[in-house]
Amino acid sequence: MSDVHALDEYWMARALSLAAKAAQIDEVPVGAIVVRDGRELGVGYNAPITGCDPTAHAEVRALRDAAARAGNYRLSGATLYVTLEPCTMCVGAIVHSRVSRIVYGALEPKAGAVESARRTLEEPFLNWQVETVGGVLADECGRMISDFFSRRRNEIRRQRKQYSGKE
Repeated sequence: MSDVHALDEYWMARALSLAAKAAQIDEVPVGAIVVRDGRELGVGYNAPITGCDPTAHAEVRALRDAAARAGNYRLSGATLYVTLEPCTMCVGAIVHSRVSRIVYGALEPKAGAVESARRTLEEPFLNWQVETVGGVLADECGRMISDFFSRRRNEIRRQRKQYSGKE
């Protein structure tokens, strides 16, 4: 295993621990961390429901945290690790933040804006190029999301049975 790959797995494992925090507050378990020069610069996990903020995706929260710590919203030279392929909104924030590299875990087939549903970073009008690496700890990242939605569906079924008097 290359040193780069080992480092990517290390930081993705850290992002997974942040995703677990989102799950604990019943948010979709996505975690993100911004790393520059081998150091954690910003962290975030999904909190749009609890924060009453539709932009409170893990990536955006990590970018905000990193920008505040760095004293600059431009984060060139940084890598953003995120457990799920970013959506269009998050890709926009990534481009504007000037992050140099994105490493993500699981694909997001419905809304992924890096390679799944859309290839936003390949748009010719963008004035910033971002290196992308996908599939790091993809099984673990995907399992966390799948397990979360499975539990949620089971809870909804249980509630429907309870309210319909069929329990």
